[in-house]
Amino acid sequence: MDQTHSPPAPPIDVKLIDTKRLMTMIPHRYPFLLLDRLVDIRRGESAIGIKNVTMNEPFFQGHFPGHPVMPGVLIVEAMAQTAAALVIESFGAEAGTPLVYFMSIDGAKFRKPVVPGDQLRLNMTKDRRRGNVYRFNGVARVDGVTVAEASITAMIMDEVKPAGA
Repeated sequence: MDQTHSPPAPPIDVKLIDTKRLMTMIPHRYPFLLLDRLVDIRRGESAIGIKNVTMNEPFFQGHFPGHPVMPGVLIVEAMAQTAAALVIESFGAEAGTPLVYFMSIDGAKFRKPVVPGDQLRLNMTKDRRRGNVYRFNGVARVDGVTVAEASITAMIMDEVKPAGA
């Protein structure tokens, strides 16, 4: 019997990045910060974003009254925020705070609805890097069940300084 083994995952570099630290890494704020924390970060390789979905989310007012479902585009955005924080964590503090811009979404699939009370685990893995362009493969799960997946490409730009700074 032929058994192929994938190489072991690199060790976890950072066990947890909380919301307060996330807000120093990416520019998103309420109501568009779609992460509560990152866990199991392997710098330059992978991270898991955590989003605790509650009935208090502003999008549930209109999506859909009486049957709240998290919009798929916001699940993909949460994946992108996870990937952006992973890239910034991988650069380290000496790089400052670069901006990460979405370039493309490929192969997005939505398998099951995400509803209040769910905890999204957004598993993002670097597929490749060419210069300042990164591609990530993402899988979103709730209780171990895949609810969405997508490949995301993003570009890293130097931090934009405010006028007069």
